[in-house]
Amino acid sequence: MKLHPLTLSLTLSITLLAGCASAPQRPSSVARGDYAATQAYVTRLIEHSMAQNKVTGLSIALVDDQRVVWSQGFGLANLERKTPATADTLYRVGSISKLFTDSAAMQLAERGLLDIDQPVQKQLPDFAPLSRQPQAAITARQLMTHHSGLPRDKLKGFQSATPAPFSELVGYLNQTPMASPPGEIFAYSNVGVSVLGSVVQSASGTPFAQHMQQSVLAPLGMADSTFSTGPSPSARMSLGYKQGALEKEWPLRDVPAGGLNSSTNDLSRFMSMVFANGKSGERQILKPETIAEMLRPQNNAVALDLNFSVGLGWMLSTLGKSTLQNAGPVAHHAGGIGMFRSQMYLLPQHKLGVVVLANSDSAMGVVDHAATEALSLALEAKTGIQQPKPSKVEWADTPIPAGTLQAAVGSYATAIGPAAISRDGNALRAHALDRSFALRQRTDGLLGLEYAVFGLFPVNLGPLGEVGFSLRNVAGHELLIARVGTQELRVGERIHAPANLGAWRQRLGEYEITNLGDDTQLIKRIRLIEERGFLMAEVNITEAPGQTLRVVLMPTSDTEALALETSTEGGETVRVVTENGVEQLRFSGYHARRK
Repeated sequence: MKLHPLTLSLTLSITLLAGCASAPQRPSSVARGDYAATQAYVTRLIEHSMAQNKVTGLSIALVDDQRVVWSQGFGLANLERKTPATADTLYRVGSISKLFTDSAAMQLAERGLLDIDQPVQKQLPDFAPLSRQPQAAITARQLMTHHSGLPRDKLKGFQSATPAPFSELVGYLNQTPMASPPGEIFAYSNVGVSVLGSVVQSASGTPFAQHMQQSVLAPLGMADSTFSTGPSPSARMSLGYKQGALEKEWPLRDVPAGGLNSSTNDLSRFMSMVFANGKSGERQILKPETIAEMLRPQNNAVALDLNFSVGLGWMLSTLGKSTLQNAGPVAHHAGGIGMFRSQMYLLPQHKLGVVVLANSDSAMGVVDHAATEALSLALEAKTGIQQPKPSKVEWADTPIPAGTLQAAVGSYATAIGPAAISRDGNALRAHALDRSFALRQRTDGLLGLEYAVFGLFPVNLGPLGEVGFSLRNVAGHELLIARVGTQELRVGERIHAPANLGAWRQRLGEYEITNLGDDTQLIKRIRLIEERGFLMAEVNITEAPGQTLRVVLMPTSDTEALALETSTEGGETVRVVTENGVEQLRFSGYHARRK
């Protein structure tokens, strides 16, 4: 389960609102060919960041075309046995797995066994997800680019002691309304990639994990890597940790979306294959034109995606400190499953890549920062290209224009919950995650955020302070847009309170899940509340103790409501059902009754 990069940045910035101890001094320059300087600095950075964030073990590999210029482990793969982490330590890599599933699909397309632009039903004739409106069929290309319109997850059974086969998702989706029409909007979907795994399984005529081993992993020489529901039985497999304490790693149902066990050394072979136009050693894993297509932006014509780009599997847009300038396209994918976190970045134009894997739930920022710093310094060592110093946010001397004051006020659905903008005389304030921020005019015409504790003590907002906001009508949607540098992302859409909540008002209160079974408990508490005329679900998530997630529920009838994020075009559906005479809420495979 992976947050969108900007969602992650916003959530961390708003929740923490704090700095950290000073990091090692970054070198002002790196000489051509001096990878040793990169290694020395990133080593200090990793050791510092691991200590600050209580990360138990981490491994990194830096690749220059066909050679690994640096690979190393830090900390411990097994704290109890004092086993050091190495470049051959195996980790659960989470959503980086999707790149391999997509590669397998493209191999089948090369062989004429799969047409990625034909309806998925050609391979899965029983696949018929519910739709709220007539629409085109879902294609494999849309599954790979997260434009299928399918929900993000089926949380029920996502991780459990005895996970069902991922192929059972086809039947579930046939009974679940789609989140949006296919092709209309980027919406990250784990179930979509698991459906692609069923397509690969059907087209190849071989069980998914076996096909991945035979067609992708073994030909790449990734001898220690495997797709499975749980951690590898290999002695090289790392354990997972939370704040330095051992945590059980629950088996995963959605194996095509996140079930790969691998090491940084093995993943280096995958990166080198991409740099060699699909060739690994003497074997052609993918054709050069296939590699080019997977790295080509696929969604330039999708208005609601703004200038956010995605390839076939690869994310092609970056934000803030993850952005490398003057380096050509940056292809990347992150991962997070259970206690494991991962990040992979490639600069295809310069044939440079890095992968960082860690075994602690607190490591997401650590692996991302280590990866981007390693890659930017390696780029300088190989090409002499230095990253420009970040431009400073400048506040305008002029007040917020009257037109903006009038237009901005309202409520917005966002990926971090409901947000509101209110007017305070000639100023604006933004309210999100139980915080209130001043909105100020910047010299670039965008709005920026300021925060002060008790309204008196200014706080450095970190990455959030670099984000500029604007409002724009796109394809009939009143969007709240964030911009960092030249990258724009849709972060919210204006919403209006329904005229009448009808029967939903009678359902307010606290709920408990009744069909948890042997699942890991992802959700600790659920409440339906009414606030400012909106129906909302308040959810406490096990992975984020002390934090409450709020989701706007927009009723479409007395028995169905959409869970809104960054678009009102659609979202996951909450449905009311009656079982044994008791009314329950059904969402993401769970059933919940009021206490």
